[in-house]
Amino acid sequence: MIRCIAVDDEHLVRELLEDSIRQVPFLELVATCKNAMEAMEVMQREQVDLMFLDIQMPRLNGLQLLQSLQRPPLVILVTAYEKYALEGYNFQVVDYLLKPFSFERFLKACQRAGDLFRLQQPPAPARAITDFFVNVEYVQVKIVVADIEYIEGLKDYIKIHLSSAARPILTRMTMKAIAEKLPAEEFVRTHKSYLVAVKKITSVKRDLVCIGEKEIPVSDFFKENVTRLVQGPQN
Repeated sequence: MIRCIAVDDEHLVRELLEDSIRQVPFLELVATCKNAMEAMEVMQREQVDLMFLDIQMPRLNGLQLLQSLQRPPLVILVTAYEKYALEGYNFQVVDYLLKPFSFERFLKACQRAGDLFRLQQPPAPARAITDFFVNVEYVQVKIVVADIEYIEGLKDYIKIHLSSAARPILTRMTMKAIAEKLPAEEFVRTHKSYLVAVKKITSVKRDLVCIGEKEIPVSDFFKENVTRLVQGPQN
């Protein structure tokens, strides 16, 4: 939802804006204000993403209000005077509504504001992968990430060794492809042909990591990965 306020010294215009805003599903009306001072008070205590702003108002006009804000919200100017359009765009406003405006024109301005609002939002955090499917003899088999002990590379194939299965899952896939599917912080590369689940490791020997009685080789090239794992984060 885009939280917005309507600022206009005309009562009928405020009512029109309020009614129009309530018809747009992605807008949430926070307040209506009859002057710039009221708008400033609202923005000090509420999150405001979008402001419908009249220009010609007593004491402090709309453009002066914009100048006074360090971090102004998105702004759609609403005015009866077309001559202010160019000056308004110098403030990088989203759109300019000339009174009297139709609901169709109002909605077009809101959609433009919605597009800009979405562009300003930080990207959603990537969802942690908890499972995925691999092809095993023309059957899609589900692999639960938490069940993986280690992965062994065999040229164009890999063996996925699982805690819950006596025999590994053999599937046609490269080590690079499987590594891209897995959360990097949960697996350590010990060898060009081995990728090991960190939480499953029970002990570390000179050139081996162990999962219970299973021993997995550590090559010289990847030994630093295991050393960092044993030593933990350095302050």
